[in-house]
Amino acid sequence: MSLRVLGCGDAFGSGGRFHTCFYLDAPETKLLIDFGASALVSMHRFGIDPRAIDAIVLSHLHGDHFGGIPFLLLDAAFITRRTRPLIVAGPPGTRERVRQVSDALYPDFWDAPKRFTLEFLELDDDRAIDVAGASVTGYRVIHDSGAPSFALRVSCGGRTVAYSGDTAWTERLIDVARGADLFLCEASSFETAIPNHLTYQTVAARRDQFNASRIVLTHLGANILALKDTLPLDVAEDGQLFVLGE
Repeated sequence: MSLRVLGCGDAFGSGGRFHTCFYLDAPETKLLIDFGASALVSMHRFGIDPRAIDAIVLSHLHGDHFGGIPFLLLDAAFITRRTRPLIVAGPPGTRERVRQVSDALYPDFWDAPKRFTLEFLELDDDRAIDVAGASVTGYRVIHDSGAPSFALRVSCGGRTVAYSGDTAWTERLIDVARGADLFLCEASSFETAIPNHLTYQTVAARRDQFNASRIVLTHLGANILALKDTLPLDVAEDGQLFVLGE
């Protein structure tokens, strides 16, 4: 199983990074974790065929984490002419939020006939669900987004990717990371407190509590990006490939 970083930026595209999107490629499934506003652009940049995707799993409903879905649906309808189903798993209210954004960007598109079906699944706290062959568990975290926000564990083929989503510090991140092959953890700033987000210093102070094989920082803002080459923790880069199990 591999994970390709299609985007690891914050909401502001700091450092020229794409919005959050991770591509999980396993024999059982091909899915995307989050799909920010620029995600379709980054898929094309890094050679990922939108037709290959079985599902999208969303941590929360902010534009830099789900705002690219209307563009993907438009691409599926008019460019790739997708015919097989697409699954979107996310917090309660995901279907309605995606519909609202799609209607705002492309009026009348949502209700137009399509060749593919769009299936929505709801995450629930600490409950594993099957999403296109992967086991996905959401853990409620602290981040205001108009709907519940989750950290995620995605497992298939005996491997697990853990992802903090966006959140203030919570002990639940220790549960999310436990035993994971890869833990993607946000660090929006170096030390400046930002509501509903983690600082690098917070993550670094607790790194020994994360029982994961590898910890990689994501969602970095401008002030921590300026220091990234001096940090002892790994920092994600757009286009980076992680092969899990090697």
